[in-house]
Amino acid sequence: MNALAQAAAPGITLRPMREDDLDAVYEIEIRAYPFPWTAGIFRDCLRADYPSWVLLEDDRVIGYFLLSLAADEAHVLNVCVAPERQGRGHGRRLLRSILQLARGRGAQRVFLEVRPTNHGAIALYDSEGFNEIGRRPRYYPAANGREDALVMAIELLPPE
Repeated sequence: MNALAQAAAPGITLRPMREDDLDAVYEIEIRAYPFPWTAGIFRDCLRADYPSWVLLEDDRVIGYFLLSLAADEAHVLNVCVAPERQGRGHGRRLLRSILQLARGRGAQRVFLEVRPTNHGAIALYDSEGFNEIGRRPRYYPAANGREDALVMAIELLPPE
């Protein structure tokens, strides 16, 4: 079994996202975010062969991530855990899997954007070694216009 897909806890598994996961992924996305991705964006990412994985609990999708890899860099496109499953370490499990996958594919650094108001995600990224390296003004849609994004990055060591 691929090291990335090994179960980290009883009943919890990680595997590549498939087309038949998209309904469950999109259902989580619309519950988790006030400005969710469209189902078409997920479909396009899968068709473009971006590394896309789902986190399963007893064969039910409870989280996912999508990643872009180019040259020696990786960019986290989306990482999400179903709202009712948050606060149980699943986000950390997904983030560590992202870093393992990126490192295994030769990435030397990983970038991501996060809303400055997403304190839980920022704390997670900080605790895993990400550093704020900049801002993207008016990056995210918001209820009253646009919200900046914090740009965070981590340097990766080569695979062991």
